[in-house]
Amino acid sequence: MIFLNFVGMKDRKLLNIELGRISPAEYKELPDSGLVVVLDNVRSAHNVGSAFRTADAFGVDRVFLCGICAVPPSAEIRKSALGAEDAVPWEHVADTMDAVARLKAQGYTIVSVEQTVHSEKLGSFHRDPGRKYALVFGNEVSGVRQDVVDASDLSLEIPQYGTKHSLNVSVSVGVVLWEFVRARPAAAQG
Repeated sequence: MIFLNFVGMKDRKLLNIELGRISPAEYKELPDSGLVVVLDNVRSAHNVGSAFRTADAFGVDRVFLCGICAVPPSAEIRKSALGAEDAVPWEHVADTMDAVARLKAQGYTIVSVEQTVHSEKLGSFHRDPGRKYALVFGNEVSGVRQDVVDASDLSLEIPQYGTKHSLNVSVSVGVVLWEFVRARPAAAQG
């Protein structure tokens, strides 16, 4: 038995053994969240790894790695993913439009995370709990391909107030997934 003395501490960080982590096998048995992530030609393996890690944190059902995305096994992906690529199911699709067409046929609402003429601000969007969503995140330089935007059911834009009006794709994945998970009914959050 480990005895830990925390007398006098206002608060303390949880130990790894207290976090209730599940195994990759247990992750794959979780109920569907109704969320998948589609990476459209994300060039950095570190960004792909970060997307895996964030997808794992928010219980995403699957990650689609499209086009030039690096795929596991990859030391660069693992460095950012910290093993999440072993838990979150994934597949590589040569062309993002093929993944979008397949997901549409499976009843997913296709959401391009992109600044467009008609994009809806993320904070104004209301997730329909009865729908499944495929969230498409684009290349670090050119964003989501225009033909993918055209094939999407809607575009969501993360409001930004500084001079750049762009976020790293891995940051965008975290912001958008948090908003989608936060909006889930409490019963579905476990």
